[in-house]
Amino acid sequence: MLVRGEPGIGKSQLARAAAYVLKVPFLFQVINAATECGDLLFTYDAVSRLAQAQVLSAAGQTANWEERLADERFVRPGVLWWAFDWNSAKEQAERFCCPCLEPAHPEDWSPGQGCVVLIDEIDKADSDVPNSLLESLGNSGFQVPLAGRGVALPEKAVNPLVIITTNEERELPAAFVRRCLVLHLGLPEKEDEQQEFLLSRGRVQFGNDVGSDEVYRRVARQLREDRQAAREKGQALPGAAEYLDLLRALVELHPGDESAQLAALSEIRGFAFRKYSGEPSA
Repeated sequence: MLVRGEPGIGKSQLARAAAYVLKVPFLFQVINAATECGDLLFTYDAVSRLAQAQVLSAAGQTANWEERLADERFVRPGVLWWAFDWNSAKEQAERFCCPCLEPAHPEDWSPGQGCVVLIDEIDKADSDVPNSLLESLGNSGFQVPLAGRGVALPEKAVNPLVIITTNEERELPAAFVRRCLVLHLGLPEKEDEQQEFLLSRGRVQFGNDVGSDEVYRRVARQLREDRQAAREKGQALPGAAEYLDLLRALVELHPGDESAQLAALSEIRGFAFRKYSGEPSA
């Protein structure tokens, strides 16, 4: 699933919520400009291997040299390895030269019941990353030459739910998008729908800690006004995340106190959502 939408709309939290509802492990990797496709499958720690070779050489410990420096001892399983074949990833993690912990999982879960994998902000990577993912995701497996083995989804095991997010900073390859189920998340454009969208999420997060619905509505109105101002200036728009952040600040300052929360909002409304230079709101 490819989840599109502006930053802060809840794309990453959707994956966490899916794992919670399905009662399966949640695995994730945040993508950056240096990420390569192989990092999602496994990583080879050449630095540790070199360091260990130097230590063994300095100590004169040449016994079992080849075994102790075997390439497979320096291969760390990545999120997709754990997702496709948890048991073999666990074996490889135990074989790894340094402590490599098993990812957290529900107590009553067992390998083969599936998991949720979040590949966050894939648009930050080079286009080779999504293109290279097609083969691994399509085959539910991949080869690990350095470990002399292949990884594949075991028979009768549940396929992982792979959720990939993009902030639309870079266009994704058409071949990749074509193979995804695409979900668009965003704030509704109509004023009443947007307000109800924000209020419903605010109530779920904070309940009675926010003094009243009037506080929710005032913060929502402020967000709408500042989004329009930012749009006119061609700047990044504040979104649902900022809305919840401001409510959280009001709750921490004055839990359950409507009048104090509204007073605090009037003091900070001029800069709470402003992401650009210019005169603050009146």
